[in-house]
Amino acid sequence: MKPLTIAVTGINAVDNPGPGTGVARSLREAQLPMQILGLAYDVMEPGLYMDWLFDRRFIMPYPSAEPDLLLERLEQIQQQVGLDCVIPNFDLELPLYIRCGEALQAMGIHTYLPTKEQFSLRHKARLVEAVAAFGGHTPRTFTASSIGELRDAAVELGFPLMIKGPYYQAYRVTNQAELLRHFHALAAEWGYPIILQQIVIGTELNLVGVGDGAGGHLGLVAIKKMGTTDLGKIWSGVTIDHPGLLATAEAFLRHTRWRGPFELECIADRDGRIDLIEINPRFPAWTYFATGVGVNLPARLVGAALGLPLPPIPSYEAGKFLMRYTYEIVTDTAPLQTLVTLGER
Repeated sequence: MKPLTIAVTGINAVDNPGPGTGVARSLREAQLPMQILGLAYDVMEPGLYMDWLFDRRFIMPYPSAEPDLLLERLEQIQQQVGLDCVIPNFDLELPLYIRCGEALQAMGIHTYLPTKEQFSLRHKARLVEAVAAFGGHTPRTFTASSIGELRDAAVELGFPLMIKGPYYQAYRVTNQAELLRHFHALAAEWGYPIILQQIVIGTELNLVGVGDGAGGHLGLVAIKKMGTTDLGKIWSGVTIDHPGLLATAEAFLRHTRWRGPFELECIADRDGRIDLIEINPRFPAWTYFATGVGVNLPARLVGAALGLPLPPIPSYEAGKFLMRYTYEIVTDTAPLQTLVTLGER
């Protein structure tokens, strides 16, 4: 079998890390011969300098650009090194990659993504409607695109509450001043609508999986958050066997027939009820945790995307522990200069 060439985005392994380095690390451990390409939007993304993960690296046009720019850049990469499959890992990229799916397929570049309709179902602004459709539960949620709507939602929910951008970032706020500050900052960075959500007390649970597009999946791994960053990102966690969370994931998959990676963020109360907080349409930054306990979801996604035979879905043990850490790379400036001048290395 000739080596595969797989491209991975989201390699900004900063304090709020993208999923790409965890996805690449998983692919490195796959039982498939492959070279891995890192796709970045800025020369300061740390993944560009992780030589042990990426064989080649390329600077990409920003995902807000027109589809022709994305296709042109991927075609250039295809001509240089070949490209069998690309795994986009940012919410903002996905509509563009979904829109370009047929054109990429015609170029010989495979993806494994939800449809436009599936993607729109899980938008934060539609979460209550989407979750109710498959019998799940969510906290009370409102959207706001104006100060008036913001204040009305705050009156309905009361303080404290959660305020979230339409794509990223969430903050717990306890008063009107904090609410207004975060509202303006989130709108300036991500646009509207801004989401306001009731705070639910309980245990924070997350689940990562890959939907097969037919109501089933290629693997699921559930965890409990133990420690988090100031932004609520997992810093330590433990694998769990939680029937209620698994049932929620299976109901989501049956209803949406989701195709591609996803993450469910949930709260379990004392009675075992699962409140779905977010449905993320891509791999989370902690994806390597699943690989480390025996369920290599990125590798299984690549196999499915390329029509390769897949082994049976592996199981994993509850009680496996994750601890994150920071790491420094010390090198000279030659790689940076190459990326600035050539847009690749």
